[in-house]
Amino acid sequence: MRGTQQPAGRAPGPPPQRAAAGSPGLAGVGTAVPPVSYTQREVLDTFGITDRRIRSVFLGGNIERRNLTLPPIGPDGTPLEESQGDLLRKHTETGLRMGREAVERCLADAGAELDDVRYLCCVTSTGLLTPGLSALLIRDLGIHPSCQRLDVVGMGCNAGLNALNAVAGWAGGHPGELALMVCVEACSAAYVFDGTMRSSVVNSLFGDGAAAVAVRAREHPGDEAPPGPELLRFASHIIPEAVSAMRYDWDDAHGKFSFYLDADVPYVVGAHAETAVSRLLDGTGLGTGDIDHWVVHSGGKKVIDAIRVNLELSRHDVRHTTGVLRDHGNLSSGSFLFSYERLRDEKAAVPGDLGVLMTMGPGSTIETALVRW
Repeated sequence: MRGTQQPAGRAPGPPPQRAAAGSPGLAGVGTAVPPVSYTQREVLDTFGITDRRIRSVFLGGNIERRNLTLPPIGPDGTPLEESQGDLLRKHTETGLRMGREAVERCLADAGAELDDVRYLCCVTSTGLLTPGLSALLIRDLGIHPSCQRLDVVGMGCNAGLNALNAVAGWAGGHPGELALMVCVEACSAAYVFDGTMRSSVVNSLFGDGAAAVAVRAREHPGDEAPPGPELLRFASHIIPEAVSAMRYDWDDAHGKFSFYLDADVPYVVGAHAETAVSRLLDGTGLGTGDIDHWVVHSGGKKVIDAIRVNLELSRHDVRHTTGVLRDHGNLSSGSFLFSYERLRDEKAAVPGDLGVLMTMGPGSTIETALVRW
């Protein structure tokens, strides 16, 4: 067991009690990606990138493949330049296709039907639509028009846990009814290709993907619990002095939105990881050594390494996170659900196990949740 890192002066106490009626739990999960997967070398070759520095960024980040929706190829054999309008259409079309697939797989995993959905929360940062993805998915999937909905837009990679907090709150207030959260990120609709190192770092990292999770609270104490873990508590840690370290804003030079990542992001996030987890576990008597499973956002090689070192985690603890990064890249808000799906499929968690879900993104923010199987 790793060091427990107990708060000074606090004796270990009992873990949070498993709640009874009204406690929300994960009832199912489903993911989806575009049909075409590219190796990093294939992306470099498609865009004719020969700069050694940029190629090293693509090839040195522990990413092997990503599912992307690349621009059409023009008459000269090179990808066409996409306007902001083209990118927004890509966000809409690719996002809706992935979102539908993720929701359908999630419901199948939960043993539920579309008619069971009473609340739908959609999360995205790769495009702005009005009406939002929630209304469009309700229409396209044929979900009952009485379904309540919420769109969480522009919060970035941490937003999956921000939204899950809201979904859990709704489910806890409506025991027995099914709520869905779906993270839809068409990251290739947020790319700028200009040959600069700033844009190349972003272009080397993000992939397209959607992930949905079903949440339900037991209506009565004697009811069967959801098959996944119960959501015990959430905690946030915001780093205001790093508010500009991750941002998605308008680029006048290109006439489109552009994503920016500060080179110090991994170190900023890593330096605050222990504080974020301590805040989550405060008052429970638990330390990091009591956590059996870690589901961490696949933010990039340096980010994962910083989290692992600062929390004294093993490579095994973050195996699903690094596996998702290797196979799909950074999937923004839905990344942690891709990792959770791998943990679920592994069948490694047993009743009584504790887990921490962790995401990080613009704000700069670290979001956490404590779960128990």
